Amino acid sequence: MTNFLRFVLLKIIYPLLMLASTVSHGLKERFQLWVININNRLVRMSSLRTKSILLLLPHCLQISDCDVRITHNIYNCKRCGRCGIKDLISIAENNSLNLFVATGGTLARKIVKEKQPEAIIAIACERDLSSGIIDSYPLPVLGITNKRPFGPCFNTQVDPRDVKEAIEFFAG
Repeated sequence: MTNFLRFVLLKIIYPLLMLASTVSHGLKERFQLWVININNRLVRMSSLRTKSILLLLPHCLQISDCDVRITHNIYNCKRCGRCGIKDLISIAENNSLNLFVATGGTLARKIVKEKQPEAIIAIACERDLSSGIIDSYPLPVLGITNKRPFGPCFNTQVDPRDVKEAIEFFAG
């Protein structure tokens, strides 16, 4: 039943909301966040438990003036602690998860196709997260919106506790 409700939400209601949001940009982000939150609730109502989890991060979590680029291999990170990448790598290693950084939707879809996880935990802004959830359907995706204290796509942040909690849900 929850899969059917997710289908209705993601394939019928979401496009209608995006059409309705053309009257105001502020509405679009609110509708996207609403869809992410409802999707997360529906996913949490499912009984899926798995260790085959893909943790997908946006490149903007990395501090902008870092000398090391992690977009092709997150394990190039020096783990200096200036951004939250170090913590996310530790979480992924401790839980034996696939961890990847995507620079956009095309790369994210490619990673999902190659890794074929049973579940995804994705961190991104509302726009990227809502479209990624839709593109990944019927895979269950728990979406975590990143915090943007410096504006969009620049030194964003995520609370590692939210990531751990999502992992605990899927891993049981």
